[in-house]
Amino acid sequence: MVTVYDVPAEKLILKAAEKLKGNDKISPPEWAEYVKTGRHTEKAPMQEDWWYTRSASILRKLYVKGPMGSSRLAAEYGGFSDKGSMPNRAVKGSRNIARKCMMQLEAAGLLVSKDKQGRAISPAGQSLLDNAAKEVYDEMNA
Repeated sequence: MVTVYDVPAEKLILKAAEKLKGNDKISPPEWAEYVKTGRHTEKAPMQEDWWYTRSASILRKLYVKGPMGSSRLAAEYGGFSDKGSMPNRAVKGSRNIARKCMMQLEAAGLLVSKDKQGRAISPAGQSLLDNAAKEVYDEMNA
């Protein structure tokens, strides 16, 4: 059986993002086209469908790294802040984006809440990612 670990992450995330576009519970908020993804970025994302890609990436991270909350996810999507002549410093990404994505994924039934641990992937979310991994694997070996 093909799982998330057997295919490249980038291809899997793009395939899962396509599947998430069909879900009516997951949609970008109206502020999503203007927002930066963290303090370390200069501009908003250039892709129009970046919200679905981020949601798929969050789903994959929770599959691989287990239950986590919005603060730890924000750290996963962080980077380095340019502080001019001072040394660069690691900063977190946007917690609001991580939190809203997780709330939408939970409403869609792809995540479940764990007490005191954050959110974890549900069996439906695991099935969605495994099916996407199987499709990516078949495309790579065709």
